[in-house]
Amino acid sequence: MIQVVRAKLHGIRVTGADLDYHGSITLDPGQCTQAGIRPLEYVDIFNKANGARFYTYVIFGEPGKGECVLNGAAARNCQRGDQLIICASAFVQETELYSMRPKVLTYGAGNKVEDIIHYEVFEGPERPFDFRMVTEPQIDPAERRVGEFNVSAFTEDLRARGLDDHAIADVLSRHLKSVA
Repeated sequence: MIQVVRAKLHGIRVTGADLDYHGSITLDPGQCTQAGIRPLEYVDIFNKANGARFYTYVIFGEPGKGECVLNGAAARNCQRGDQLIICASAFVQETELYSMRPKVLTYGAGNKVEDIIHYEVFEGPERPFDFRMVTEPQIDPAERRVGEFNVSAFTEDLRARGLDDHAIADVLSRHLKSVA
């Protein structure tokens, strides 16, 4: 078994610190759900401003507020405005790396999600484990298409054009979520 990252919030800014609260980190539940981070889950935290590294557990704050509040002892490691990297991890067998797609949310002003990236491990031509980062397209709700979609026919068309099953799965995962 190896320990790997399975979800990450990259560059989220600290919005508050409460030394007198029970230890934890308060995060936006919508953003946590989007990345795959669960309430009460332990996360590793890295402060880009001062190099502090620590861990605590997640509690959900108010939806849509983009909160990132350090509570209890963790509050001593950060100041309002510090950028953090928050990682959730898992223990997996090496072969499970091929099927994982950890999500990374990157942040802009106001703790708004700027980009969604996922990591992929695949068997490369020169080594058994190769790696790439794929930025997921951000779909503007005004551009969404509604209508019938035949997944089987689309899959067969992509296969006929030379795409392998992994590439087809990638295309489907990127575009099917944009269908309302």
